[in-house]
Amino acid sequence: MSRYRRPVFANVPLHIVQRGNNRNPCFFCKGDYQVFLGMMEDALAEFDCTLHAYVLMPNHVHLLASPVDTTAPASLMQRVGQRYTQYVNRRYRRYGTLWQGRYHSSLVDNEGYFLTCQRYIELNPVRAGIVAHPVDYDWSSYRVHAHGEPSDIVVPHDLYHAIDAEKRARESSYRALFAQALPEPLLDQVRQATQSNGIYGSAQFSEQISVALGRDFSRQTAGRRPF
Repeated sequence: MSRYRRPVFANVPLHIVQRGNNRNPCFFCKGDYQVFLGMMEDALAEFDCTLHAYVLMPNHVHLLASPVDTTAPASLMQRVGQRYTQYVNRRYRRYGTLWQGRYHSSLVDNEGYFLTCQRYIELNPVRAGIVAHPVDYDWSSYRVHAHGEPSDIVVPHDLYHAIDAEKRARESSYRALFAQALPEPLLDQVRQATQSNGIYGSAQFSEQISVALGRDFSRQTAGRRPF
């Protein structure tokens, strides 16, 4: 049985998840994270993708990106995945695959759902018990959005800028979004959307994607806007 192609549209945000094989670690020291980000920077430029948010966990990766071309995400993940696997195999004298098959992804609606997905990504280290607050984790985009930390790879989305026109007020409002953990139903919605290579968004968004692709995504509608 042939597999459905992952839904991808130009300039529509895509939540991408790539896990280590058998959920084993794919980063082993600080330098590994830095190498991966360098490879990601090169690939983003090569394949014309804009990265809005990310987190590198010890055994998996989350990206929130907008591709200019529908083929860009697959090319991006293949290039980075292959290069980084070669690097790890050479450095640690290992053989074989590093990643657990194909990556998973979901289209993300621009109406409220985007910032929820971004929070989901940047809160991963807290949910995993690695840090008490996302500001304490070095390998995510949280400090870019919450404290204006410079980044060579992150380009904040227009919806982030729409929080407030003034930079300090925007960062303060963004930090306030992290005062409480995301409710479990929202976590489940984001997870289900990526695991099924579907969509995370409203009923209207679901209908638009269903019509465009000739597939029924109505069961993956996330319901009311998260906020």
